[in-house]
Amino acid sequence: MRKNVFLLSLCQALMNSGNALLVATSALVGQHLASDKSLATLPLALQFLATMLTSIPASMLMKHIGRQAGFIVGTFLGLAGAGLAAWAIVHQNFVYFCIGAALFGGFNGFGTYYRFAAADVATDDYRSRAISYVMAGGVIAAFVGPNLANWTSRWLSSAEFAGSYLALVGIYAVSLLLLLFLDIPRPSDHESHDRGRPLREVVLQDVFIVAALGGMLSYGIMVLVMTATPLAMHEHAYLFHDTAFVIQWHVFGMFAPSFFTGHLIRRFGVLNIMLAGAVLNIFCVVVNLSGTSIGHFWAGLFLLGVGWNFLFVGGTALLTQSYRVEEKAKAQALNDFLMFACVTAASLSAGALQYNVGWRAVNVGVIPLIVIIIGALLWLKMRRRAAFAAAMGMLE
Repeated sequence: MRKNVFLLSLCQALMNSGNALLVATSALVGQHLASDKSLATLPLALQFLATMLTSIPASMLMKHIGRQAGFIVGTFLGLAGAGLAAWAIVHQNFVYFCIGAALFGGFNGFGTYYRFAAADVATDDYRSRAISYVMAGGVIAAFVGPNLANWTSRWLSSAEFAGSYLALVGIYAVSLLLLLFLDIPRPSDHESHDRGRPLREVVLQDVFIVAALGGMLSYGIMVLVMTATPLAMHEHAYLFHDTAFVIQWHVFGMFAPSFFTGHLIRRFGVLNIMLAGAVLNIFCVVVNLSGTSIGHFWAGLFLLGVGWNFLFVGGTALLTQSYRVEEKAKAQALNDFLMFACVTAASLSAGALQYNVGWRAVNVGVIPLIVIIIGALLWLKMRRRAAFAAAMGMLE
């Protein structure tokens, strides 16, 4: 179990290193290649759209062929995307760069299940920590992704950032090698063929609704603000080195708490940790609205990352309470489909919002989403208290 969690954590780290590189560079590449500058974030939006569209087929495929084989299929998509994106930058082709970004999204559609694979192999008392430890692999991405983008951006002097995407070929090749050492049993006949309860019955549970809502809105908030940040910093004449620094610490904030998020969930409860994440998102907005110095961008994005971690890890742990083993493929697939639908909308609108109405409007726009998350969590807390009180009354 621990070996699998360790390997999944490394694979998560490598995948997120590529994602961090994409976040730091794709909007700038898009702005350079696209004739309409408001489409600068279209490649990133297509990446998330492809992740959304892949999430359900990926889960269903792994239900039959197993996690290891599914992850290998996804990694080949990442390798193809890295090669095509580098070619597109060299040849100044925005359309092919968008296709390369979509292939990255297909890879992520498989890789997003690394956390669920860890939950599958873990015992009940270790599950939240297993999810957390896999997410902790992203700490490596905080330093590898943005710095790799910075160090390799001029490998090909005539095509800025083409070398960065060539470097991803090597990263994904290492991931492919690690996957060969995974030891996750193939799905049993019961898991592969039994349908369990109807999906409608699973989805209408209080716990599923709040878990899915927390995951999709928190991810959407994070992506909207994060994707607009490189463009906002570019408008304020900051160098790419400064942008890479801010993104690096944002990614660090996203994943470093994972070393203890699982422990916090066990001690204080999953709903309390998710509420703490929502409050940190509020602090992020306050900082971002207070100024546009590097310090403001750094602090705001760091708070955004930590808040997302608490909500995402907490939401994943909460979701595992909503399904049986034979139902996990469809429940996880729907959750991630909804989540990346929200993320796609956020990434697609980030460029247009930043270009047309500015950084302040981007941050003000996420406040209602944070309020919805807090309201949903408090609603579930009250329902659980009421159910507990009713159970105690029956015992008396």
